[in-house]
Amino acid sequence: MENYEHLLEQAYKNVKVVEQSSERFEVPKVIGSVEGKNTIISNIGEIAGYLRRPVEHLAKFLQKELAASGKIEKDRLMLNTKLNSAKVNEKIQSYSKEFVICNECGKPDTEIVAEKGLKFKHCLACGAKSPIKSKI
Repeated sequence: MENYEHLLEQAYKNVKVVEQSSERFEVPKVIGSVEGKNTIISNIGEIAGYLRRPVEHLAKFLQKELAASGKIEKDRLMLNTKLNSAKVNEKIQSYSKEFVICNECGKPDTEIVAEKGLKFKHCLACGAKSPIKSKI
């Protein structure tokens, strides 16, 4: 038994300790600038990639929620209004809550599926399916 306990102690020393984090999913913050009357979000592609959603879908949501027209140019979103980054970050958080994070288990491992004209969030982690209320 002494040999087993010695090996067990060595194993515990070599095991990597997992950090106890309350949330593993943190959306990258917006990197942007204001040029004249336009707000330019330069890392929209990175944010959309992290959320695993198309850039066009995220951009369309932001344009609707921020009441601003805009266009995507070279992996940047140009909005035709002056905005501060806190407002844009708040809208991206609401996007992730509505379109990315599972309502049941709270994990971001979801995909959007369409059935009979309705869109659902299908969680790949727990298998839950919940309707998406917002229309874009």
